[in-house]
Amino acid sequence: MTLVMCSLTIRSNPTIINPQTLSYFCSFEHYFYRLHKTNRVEQYNSNHIALHKAIMAGRREGPAIGIDLGTKYCCVGIWQHDHVEIISNDLGNRTTPSYVAFTDTERFIGDAALHRVAIDPVNTIFDAKRVIGRRFSDSSVQDDMKHWPFKVIPGPGDRPMIVGSYKGEDKHFAAEEISSMILTKMKEVAEAYLGSTVKNAVVTVPAYFSDSQRQATIDAGVIAGLNIMHIMNEPTAAAISYGLDKNETSIGEKNVLVFDLGAGTFDVTLFTIEDGIFEVKATAGDTHLGGEDFDNRMVNYFVKEFNRKNKKDISGNPRALAKLRTACEKAKRALSSAARSTITIDSLYDGVDFNTTITRTDFEELNMDLFRKCMKAVKNCLIDAKMDKIYVDDVVLVGGSTRIPKVQQLLQDFFYGKELCKNINPDEAVAYGAAVQAAILSGESNKKIQEILALDVKPLSLGLDTGDGVVREMIKRNTTLPTMKEYALSTHSDNQSSMLIQVYEGERTQTRDNNLLGKFRLLGILPAPKGVPQITVRFDICANGILDVSAEDKTTRQKHKLTTTNNGRLSKEEIEKMVQEAKKYKCDDEGRKKKAEAKNALEKYAYNIRNMVTDKKQKIDDAIDQTITWLDGNQLAEVDEFDDKRAELESICNRIIMENMKILVLLNE
Repeated sequence: MTLVMCSLTIRSNPTIINPQTLSYFCSFEHYFYRLHKTNRVEQYNSNHIALHKAIMAGRREGPAIGIDLGTKYCCVGIWQHDHVEIISNDLGNRTTPSYVAFTDTERFIGDAALHRVAIDPVNTIFDAKRVIGRRFSDSSVQDDMKHWPFKVIPGPGDRPMIVGSYKGEDKHFAAEEISSMILTKMKEVAEAYLGSTVKNAVVTVPAYFSDSQRQATIDAGVIAGLNIMHIMNEPTAAAISYGLDKNETSIGEKNVLVFDLGAGTFDVTLFTIEDGIFEVKATAGDTHLGGEDFDNRMVNYFVKEFNRKNKKDISGNPRALAKLRTACEKAKRALSSAARSTITIDSLYDGVDFNTTITRTDFEELNMDLFRKCMKAVKNCLIDAKMDKIYVDDVVLVGGSTRIPKVQQLLQDFFYGKELCKNINPDEAVAYGAAVQAAILSGESNKKIQEILALDVKPLSLGLDTGDGVVREMIKRNTTLPTMKEYALSTHSDNQSSMLIQVYEGERTQTRDNNLLGKFRLLGILPAPKGVPQITVRFDICANGILDVSAEDKTTRQKHKLTTTNNGRLSKEEIEKMVQEAKKYKCDDEGRKKKAEAKNALEKYAYNIRNMVTDKKQKIDDAIDQTITWLDGNQLAEVDEFDDKRAELESICNRIIMENMKILVLLNE
């Protein structure tokens, strides 16, 4: 409570401190008050430390942006002039493809990379979000590899490494490195709009992202030269976007379900919103379900059809599959507003054209099990929240895949015909909420956003195993963050001098059925009969949802923290190496940009001069022709007449020459 008293003292004597620090303490006071109002004073310490670091970082380094790092598309926004501005990229698009392409001469990111999918699919990388923080041996990675045209190989620590050919050399990229390139692009988009350097950002991730996936996203930010102020759950960001939109008309408590179905991930989160407090009641979903899975079903369907019609198998041809995938995605989008879509691809494979149609009914049948999987998650979310669906006031749609009519119909039927909330942009809502959170953490004084407090939850249970194969639950799923819990352990055998502690994530009782997050061995336990040594294990989860585990022997004060080497996280040395690589790529990109600008400037100058000379030459030729014609008809003219005609011709030519000189000066400037 010392800091609270300090804050109150400063408020009563504002002249003793500068305005920036005063504003920070005011922000802290508001935050503490919000925690007190929601009966969560026990979270004060963790929240205050996180808030302090984020606010002070934001004040030191200038503007903070919000980035929706999507599987298929990214979006960036910033709070300006009392509202969020979604920033358009260099092509004027408000979303940027999450694609990176490599060639023998350069690297492309965003729209330029997306356009290379059909040209060179093997060296066009996408879906980094579906790999980041995962192991190569994960079943989800193995399944996705069947659909990717680019190559993925196992790296150190079972980390998936993406292979791309750059400048004639095969290079291996971690998913963090690819994501950092996309983050760098979004950073540059914001800097071009603001005209200043951007170092701080709030980045969103799916609510169901694991600890290692969140850590890996932070690593990607470090490589991109960004200070990640906060890792924010996508449904929470979308809920803030919804809440601000409803702020002026909403009275009292509202229960809002955010249904977030994007290109590669799916989350459903139930919020209670009151007086600017966004409290997560429960969350469910799947980090491996989205629009790309619907595309994959279509691709597989048409590969079989092409083989049946033409007796040619295209499943092993990356370029043909890339063309087909692009066509399937366009057809999927078209089916959101039409009952039927035509797929036409010239020379799909071996000179054979492919023409076919797909109906909305066909598309729905192909993916019905996935749609029902989404609805099952909605049901589980409500069960976890102990809330009946009749008490849900609004259902908010977020993510491009929520435009699918069948998804909307199933949702509406589930909620007894309730009208779905479609008044926020599903492609921009997440970036919008992230920009608001970035503004809050930057100390923005606007009252409209200072009333906001988002309380997230841990989507999966956490527990530990000390050697008997059974998970001891430490933190239950849907526990509000940040949180901390301690658990007392002892030895299993006499004179045991060390203890292996393994941390698991999941809902099953047996360790073999859950996901191993990490493990460490506590050494130096004094010899004693089993059950005598007192060992305390502490689980601490910050507001970013990142786990810190430590164990301490109360007798010897021997202490050890969890190391995450086994989950494939990058080491400090690897991150630093990638930071240097990123700087090298940036220098290469800037060099190519300057080269292109110089080439364009020369080309423009040459064409301007040519056009100018052609135009002026015509005028001089006309004047000369007129003079010669006059001479032919006036052979007997007087001296004065010849002199006057010569002066007239000289005047025309001199005037044109002087005009050219002025134009040359302007062109050189």
